[in-house]
Amino acid sequence: MEHFKQLSGTHIDILKEIGNIGAGNAATALSKLLNKKIEMAVPHVQIATFNETMELIGGAEQVVACVYLRIEGDAPGNMFFVLSLAQAARFIQQMTGDETSSLLDGHLSELGRSALQELGNILAGSYLSALADFTNLNLYSSVPMLTIDMIGAILQYGLLELSRVGDYAILIDTALYDERRPEDSVNGHFFLLPDPDSFASIFHALGVDLS
Repeated sequence: MEHFKQLSGTHIDILKEIGNIGAGNAATALSKLLNKKIEMAVPHVQIATFNETMELIGGAEQVVACVYLRIEGDAPGNMFFVLSLAQAARFIQQMTGDETSSLLDGHLSELGRSALQELGNILAGSYLSALADFTNLNLYSSVPMLTIDMIGAILQYGLLELSRVGDYAILIDTALYDERRPEDSVNGHFFLLPDPDSFASIFHALGVDLS
């Protein structure tokens, strides 16, 4: 897709600003949910190919916890929030207070599953709201689904099941932490895989014609 060469640092900065606003909204919602001050940072935003996205997460065979949902409206696509098993277990421990929670054996309690689904739901809702505000596009999401599997299998299923395979993703690194214990941050990848025609809609709404 040659038209992505048209994107400058300014356009990436716009995407990062959208991510920062979404992160701020998510942090506020999580602070209320956990009854403690939560901060979120967006250290890095980039546009990557499908294969680059998998490599950035650790390779197609990397086993992860992933919250997946479908975006509908003016710019349909797929959205994923991906955590390593260690990071997912850390968040579950912080959210539930159960310090024994671990996903390394592949076991996930119902409480842990609910915690991760709620995290994905809050993040997705906050990011979509920020994106909709910036673009004036009508965007809404399906109910989030949680799975633990190899990232390659997750992405292939999520995309091929819908027969809508996009070439590029907007990848947003996220860092979630308690301001009193920043060393215990939870780091994940939040990314949007728009349907092929949706990229043009998103960037046109941001004032960038991809032709």
